[in-house]
Amino acid sequence: MARDPDPSLELLWRHVAAPAETPTRRGPRQRLSVDAVVDAGIDLADRDGLAALSMRVLAKELGLGVMSLYTYVPSRGDLIVLMVDQVLARRTLPELPEDLADRLEMVARVQYDDCLAHPWILDVVGLRAWLGPASAERYEWQLGAVEGIGLDDIEMDQTIALLTGFAGNAAGSAHRARLAEREMGMSELEWWEANSGELGRVMAGRDYPIAGRVGQAAGEAYQAASDPARELEFGLARIIDGVLVHLGRQPRRPRA
Repeated sequence: MARDPDPSLELLWRHVAAPAETPTRRGPRQRLSVDAVVDAGIDLADRDGLAALSMRVLAKELGLGVMSLYTYVPSRGDLIVLMVDQVLARRTLPELPEDLADRLEMVARVQYDDCLAHPWILDVVGLRAWLGPASAERYEWQLGAVEGIGLDDIEMDQTIALLTGFAGNAAGSAHRARLAEREMGMSELEWWEANSGELGRVMAGRDYPIAGRVGQAAGEAYQAASDPARELEFGLARIIDGVLVHLGRQPRRPRA
């Protein structure tokens, strides 16, 4: 059975595609644009997270009735699809550098920055969210970083997936660390200082020689239980070195 086209596709490409022929809309003139509605959804998700985003809550933020909001966007799912592409469209993609390692790093860091600025993106699942013009432009730019370096098309796609997936996970770790500090009302260092004595008491008699040594070294270096920024630097360097070795090139030298 033939299915109707997904309505989100026309909305996603509304600025660049010729509009489909539709009957003249009756009723009061809309006082907002679709862009304004989507921007409000982004602001709400940035502030409260994706789980807090509902059509009812967004309608209240915009001063609209819920049914009026549905005249702009057919569903919450369609709204999220539009939000993802609108976030990506805000980013002016930088020119890719000549050096391959620098190009790979740039792909990961752009992804990291966007996910850290809008961590709800990490909670978005489904293919539709990545089928808009901005996501298409982003994918083309990412692939430009690995075009002509000796990878086949599938390897090119997998390399981009590896870089962006790692960067997204690193941004998620950084975001969770920020949330934890906000919820506790103290930094990780302050928490450890307040609880080190009690931890020593409850763990008395148990021996963790390796974990104790490594944990102490890491805690002194991080001044916290973890260091998402350092995790990003270390992991990204290893991924880039792995791609270079896969291509038969020399790994990048550590930076001074």
